[in-house]
Amino acid sequence: MRMNENTPDPAAELITAEIVEQAPTPTPHELGLELPADQDEAVALLLGEVKTARDEASTYLDDLKRVAADFDNYRKRTTKESALMFDRATEKVVAGLMPVLDSFDAALGAEAQSDTERQLYSGVLNTREQLLNALKNEGLEVIPTVGEAFDPEVHEPVGAPTGTGALVVSHELRRGYRLNDKVLRAALVALEATP
Repeated sequence: MRMNENTPDPAAELITAEIVEQAPTPTPHELGLELPADQDEAVALLLGEVKTARDEASTYLDDLKRVAADFDNYRKRTTKESALMFDRATEKVVAGLMPVLDSFDAALGAEAQSDTERQLYSGVLNTREQLLNALKNEGLEVIPTVGEAFDPEVHEPVGAPTGTGALVVSHELRRGYRLNDKVLRAALVALEATP
């Protein structure tokens, strides 16, 4: 490509741009400094100004570090509070659904007699399982009972056990649930003593 007089030279523009971007070096007077005529005094004055500037910069850096640490603590605290609020909301919703789960368990305790009842029973069973699976995804788990050793943390006994020996759960009267390893409701159980 041939350049004519009217076509600008890109290299010349680049050089011009670099020259324009460089700021002129300020004079001591523009910086608010009045330098003495003696060179040693001028150096001492400049060194004092550098020390003062460094001290101020160090103070600002310390303040910046403190603000950054405060913000990091704030971020961690709000993250923790958000997680706690989410856990509490989940716990409240799941606790509200426990009577629904109890109703499903009671409905499934009846024996189906006819084909229509068996179909209805199957539908109720599937609905309960879907609900339990959805709640399991949120951290809900059923507390194991029948055949398990009695654990007062997760089992609420009804009646007195017969016999002597180690206590074992013989019958579940009402399901118990944990949510993310926290007992929401202890299982209501009957106990028997094993020799």
